Amino acid sequence: MALLICHLAIDIGASSGRHILGWVENGRMHLKEVYRFENRLVTKNGHLCWDMDALWNSVLEGLRACRAAGYVPATLGIDTWAVDFVLLDENGGVLGDTVAYRDGRTEGERARLEPVLPFAEHYARTGIQYQPFNTAYQLTALKREHPEQLAAARTFLMVPDYLNYKLTGVAANEYTNASTTALVGAESRNWDDELIARLGLPRGIFHPIRMPGQVLGHFTAAVREAAGFDCTVLLPATHDTGSAFLAVPARDENAVYLSSGTWSLLGVENPVPITSAASAAANFTNEGGYGGTYRYLKNIMGLWMIQSVRRELGGQAPDGARPSFPELIAAAQEAADFPGVVFTGDDRFLAPRSMIKEVKAACAEAGYPRPETTGQLMQTIYNSLARDYRRAVEELQGLTGRACTSLNIVGGGSQDGHLNQMTANATGLPVYAGPTEGTALGNLMVQFLASGEYPDLQAARDAIKQSFTIKEVFPQ
Repeated sequence: MALLICHLAIDIGASSGRHILGWVENGRMHLKEVYRFENRLVTKNGHLCWDMDALWNSVLEGLRACRAAGYVPATLGIDTWAVDFVLLDENGGVLGDTVAYRDGRTEGERARLEPVLPFAEHYARTGIQYQPFNTAYQLTALKREHPEQLAAARTFLMVPDYLNYKLTGVAANEYTNASTTALVGAESRNWDDELIARLGLPRGIFHPIRMPGQVLGHFTAAVREAAGFDCTVLLPATHDTGSAFLAVPARDENAVYLSSGTWSLLGVENPVPITSAASAAANFTNEGGYGGTYRYLKNIMGLWMIQSVRRELGGQAPDGARPSFPELIAAAQEAADFPGVVFTGDDRFLAPRSMIKEVKAACAEAGYPRPETTGQLMQTIYNSLARDYRRAVEELQGLTGRACTSLNIVGGGSQDGHLNQMTANATGLPVYAGPTEGTALGNLMVQFLASGEYPDLQAARDAIKQSFTIKEVFPQ
């Protein structure tokens, strides 16, 4: 190992983060997790927020863990979730709190903006679907609540941009994450100046957009001292879905991709955006991808509902112990005939005080039996996800004109055999599940390509099939 070049993916999701080392040996990819930490929401000043100080400290602790384990990565890349941001003043200080997308401050924002920027035009310009928490809405909500923060702001950074700034001192906006703001032109791949002006936002806070694969810089002196080594910081696809899509070992161009984690992101890679009225009505999005591609996909609530139920059940247990995911899956399998279904895209599931109560109520309101047991509750969620996957595939085929041939699932959700089988049954497509560490792997793949480990993206994707177990699940 000492003679091998290793690279580091700092992969941060909405609930946890990992420092995962990667290297290539005899053409095969190898991964090693060296540090894991919790990432959670906190309530500050009446809003749900990210604890950015704790997040930064966790990034540093993971670097120290690498050094303590005897690894000095040649390059590093960070990916996180999208849409959330940090504002800096003229001295580089943070302005206000980093409010999380699950906060309710953007409620009604689309309707308020309709006279200024009709959503039909907004979508046609950016190709970004409606979500109540789109960055554009967050910024206009901030302008109403704290105009002084925007007035004092000199730099706008997405969450991974901010962490990169802390590492290197270089402020830059990376494309795949910037595209999710609904402020970037779909075709230009650059900030839409007219749109920004019509929303009354300060254009000067947005930096030139940089593409994945570019070198950002090296550690600052303070970070070098804290970590015990220096490192080249690269820009991967800093949006975790962009990284996850890179790691899909698709068998042909008509394969559907599903990144399964806190969110389920289901779609395909396109060379050009689709910004038609039909696409807007179906609420598909055109997020920027590696190599100037577009991730044309549907956002589906995903495993957040299961994660929330698990936390809530742990809180109800006398010893506070949460049931394991295998235990929850087994409970669902025992209730496999339960017919309950809810609409996972309902805003009521974004950040409820009780996910269990909301699922039970929504199921009853939809005319189904009320789930009473843990198994029935879980099966209701599984039924709902499988139905939404089927609907998204059907819409995708209609909008793209493709006859989908298979469904590739990457991410943590690819380990859920029960959901994989239900997905195959619902869509009628063969499911190829894996790799599990799709997001971190996609992050590392950009680093492998930058360092010349593979000649091109296809070669790297081909290596995935040789390096990791891909499970095949067929409709029954």
